[in-house]
Amino acid sequence: MTGPLSGLRVIELAGIGPGPFCAMFLADLGADVVRIDRPSGGTSAVEYKLDLLNRGKRSVALDLKTESETALQLIEKADVLIEGFRPGVAERLGVGPSVCLQRNPRLVYGRMTGWGQTGPRAHTAGHDIAYIALSGALHTIGEHDGPPQIPLNLLGDFGGGAMYLAAGILAALWEARSSGQGQIVDAAIVDGAAHLLTLQWSMLAGGTWRDERGVNLLDGAAPFYGVYETADGRHMAVGPLEPQFFAEMMRRLDLTDHAADYFDRERWPGLRALLAAAFAAHPQAHWTELFADSDACVAPVLSMREAAADAHLRARGTYLESDGVMQPSPAPRFSRTAAELRSKPPEPGEHSVAEVLATWDM
Repeated sequence: MTGPLSGLRVIELAGIGPGPFCAMFLADLGADVVRIDRPSGGTSAVEYKLDLLNRGKRSVALDLKTESETALQLIEKADVLIEGFRPGVAERLGVGPSVCLQRNPRLVYGRMTGWGQTGPRAHTAGHDIAYIALSGALHTIGEHDGPPQIPLNLLGDFGGGAMYLAAGILAALWEARSSGQGQIVDAAIVDGAAHLLTLQWSMLAGGTWRDERGVNLLDGAAPFYGVYETADGRHMAVGPLEPQFFAEMMRRLDLTDHAADYFDRERWPGLRALLAAAFAAHPQAHWTELFADSDACVAPVLSMREAAADAHLRARGTYLESDGVMQPSPAPRFSRTAAELRSKPPEPGEHSVAEVLATWDM
């Protein structure tokens, strides 16, 4: 195995969304992730071989209602456990944190939920959209005269959920190096999504952000931070916030006479109309070529398939094809302990408990 987390042993109790993404992230970085699936099959919405959230993992099939002791044999030898049940479910299944930490005191027990382990909503169901709604994040996204716009499930499930759980797990592992003790990491999507708004809260406190949608510097209100349609119905993303970058964009658009005082809100409607007319005059390919080597902070809005074929991303290997499936490469990059895609997503129960224990006993 390669990667900075090579040798780290992770048990993932099968779930959906942020838990599997967190476990995939750890597997991408070299961790040996064993997913405990249900004997009846996995929880994927796609074919198992196409469920990229399970890449790089092994899978054993256990019924936790009757085989929790077998699961605990694996957990005893693990460094990390990830579960995404509602509060109290893992306890009822016999694999709650008190039992697991008693059997393995150095275990980092990662809990992934939307509402958290405590609070009035903790025992209710939810999905990404509800979590980012309650945290205040969804309210900030969209046009001023329109409804909030849904940022897929990137902001909640994966940004405010999975990545915060991963950071919490790694922090707890670091602390355990000195204390020799594991602990519980309670990663709630509402907490993570709220935490991602820290910049906006600081601007709100300083009077440079209004608690409204579509009227602020970074939410599409500023004409120099937005998206413009091109002649062929495609779009260009524009974001030259700094004066030198804005001047460079205006120079390439042949609009240098209009480059002064661009932060003056009184000028924003006229500047937006000017930029909209300029970008509408040519197709996306024209603007892509024009701004390709500039500091103007202008880029084409690409589809997923187009992004995988982009020259810059191909040069970096940002996407790769494995077993006939195009997918994002492991990220971030490491200078010595390179992360790599080790194996395709397994079928549920493809591996045995005996097989895992044999390798973990070595």
